[in-house]
Amino acid sequence: MNNTAPIADQTGPTAVSPLHVSLVALPDAVISTLAGIFDVMNAITLMGMGQPNRPAPFHIEIVGEAPGPLTLASDVPITVQRGIDTIESTDIVIVPSVLLGAQGWHKNRYPQLVAWLELMHTRGALMCSACSGIFLLAETGMFDGREATVHFGYARAFAASYPAVPIHPERVLVISGLREELVSSGASMSWHDLVLYLIARYAGATIAQEVARLFALQWHQDGLTPYIMFEGSTEHGDGEILAAQHWLAEHFSLANPVEEMIRRSALAERTFKRHFASATGLTPIAYVQRLRIEDAKRRLERTTVSVDEISWRIGYEDAAFFRRLFKRITGLTPSAYRKRFRIPSFAQR
Repeated sequence: MNNTAPIADQTGPTAVSPLHVSLVALPDAVISTLAGIFDVMNAITLMGMGQPNRPAPFHIEIVGEAPGPLTLASDVPITVQRGIDTIESTDIVIVPSVLLGAQGWHKNRYPQLVAWLELMHTRGALMCSACSGIFLLAETGMFDGREATVHFGYARAFAASYPAVPIHPERVLVISGLREELVSSGASMSWHDLVLYLIARYAGATIAQEVARLFALQWHQDGLTPYIMFEGSTEHGDGEILAAQHWLAEHFSLANPVEEMIRRSALAERTFKRHFASATGLTPIAYVQRLRIEDAKRRLERTTVSVDEISWRIGYEDAAFFRRLFKRITGLTPSAYRKRFRIPSFAQR
């Protein structure tokens, strides 16, 4: 877990009766996240993992605009157990991942759900999103001015749709709100962190650890930065800088790529650097570093070449400098990155 508020309860249950958890189902929802959250939060009851003489910590229901069959984004049918019009209050609301098509998120598709989410928030519910589920929750306005996270692949689309929400796609969990009642989790499987956090917060750290062991879940304690691929901005409309970016994509490993890039342009050095930073959000040297580190990541994932050799191949003669730069940008050392992301030998052909 990365940069989150402290867990509220480390010792045991905070409620004398089960907390009601409303897991929202909508046609855009992803089955893996919805079903995974349901199974893990329900495991405490199904497998008798709670404390003796204590009620189950959660009573979880799949809720939606209407009870009955519902086909999700992957064409898998599920059953909505309860319609939201029958729920006057709930303790925890979770919106699972939603699948965004090529056209992005369409606002105002679910006015009944949005109104109900607003009402649950005003009545004190903890409001949670997994991955891209934040798109629906943000439509209520409750996250305006409040920090959140979202799948890094949807970060630009989210920022365009909800510019009032400060977004941190590199963070696994973000807890915000005056009562720490707004909880968002980042990319895809970080719903594991969300569920473990909720279990730890309301049922205690010991039970959260038991659940983690049972399902072999892990906290993403290094954050999501190691998973994010660098993609330089190319939608800025500056033709001179775009041409330089295209050239740099093929020649970043040269000894002095910034100087050569400037020489090839029609701009003076200071003008070029100013235009480049304005267009891409990075200085030329920082942009080169990101390209080199991205190439190094692929080599670490797909080859057995030594770290020193990779450093040289991407343009750094000083391997110690490369190691420091890699750690600063990705959050992991090159060796730790290779251990985490390289395909195991038994899966290679």
